[in-house]
Amino acid sequence: MVLSSFLITSRETLEAALVVGVVLAYLTKTDNHQYKKTVYYGIFWGILLSILSAIVFTSLAGGFEGMAEEIFEGFTMLFAAVLLTTMILWMMKQRNITKNIQDKVALHINKADYNKTYAYGLFALIVIAVLREGVETVIFFGALNYSSGISFIGATLGILAAIIIGYLFFIGSGKINLKKFFTISSILLILISAGLVAHGIHELQEAALVPVLIENIWDTNNILDENGILGSFLKGLFGYNGNPSLLEVLSYAAYLIGISYIYHRIGRSQEKAVSK
Repeated sequence: MVLSSFLITSRETLEAALVVGVVLAYLTKTDNHQYKKTVYYGIFWGILLSILSAIVFTSLAGGFEGMAEEIFEGFTMLFAAVLLTTMILWMMKQRNITKNIQDKVALHINKADYNKTYAYGLFALIVIAVLREGVETVIFFGALNYSSGISFIGATLGILAAIIIGYLFFIGSGKINLKKFFTISSILLILISAGLVAHGIHELQEAALVPVLIENIWDTNNILDENGILGSFLKGLFGYNGNPSLLEVLSYAAYLIGISYIYHRIGRSQEKAVSK
């Protein structure tokens, strides 16, 4: 629970921190300090809207019972797995993320020089960047809570780690290797996502929306209880299930095979692009 919560918040917070850091660094470099207040307002409203989304999600989730609750939890876990997957693949493709963000900021600033109302474009860029990560975090935590639980300590440490990494990266520290960080965390998040897929299938089986096929193809709970200390850790990180159904195992394996193929294909295309 601690590690999975840490990974989620560290990745999500770092993505938002990178956007904000690039924008602030660009404003400083181009001597456009007057727009920094716009960035700070954007951060505030992004966080506020993220909190509101968490309240709405919690209220919505608490209104289901029985089969409706199982269906909601199942689809929430599957949707969270989709978001995690797109986040991982998107970050792999962002070799020029700094330049792309700087180009967007330059466009908004150039327009704002002619008409101050265009400064809202910069404001919107920050709000969307923060809100997107906030909403995704809410959904991820909702899914993790259904499957294995969440850790406040792990989530807090993840946020702090992301802020420190983002800060060190943008003050020019050569000790922070973002590529390695994203690679390692992506691999772990892929395993978490695969677990969410399997758990989502399990909930939909409980709701009788998908067939069970074979209910328990093995049972290792007498050796490694999924509700024990080590079992709970593996359940939160790798989606461990002591007595999974055949469809859960097949969905877990299919996800890992599919994402691994796409992952390596993107890596090879990037290597070819660099070689050229």
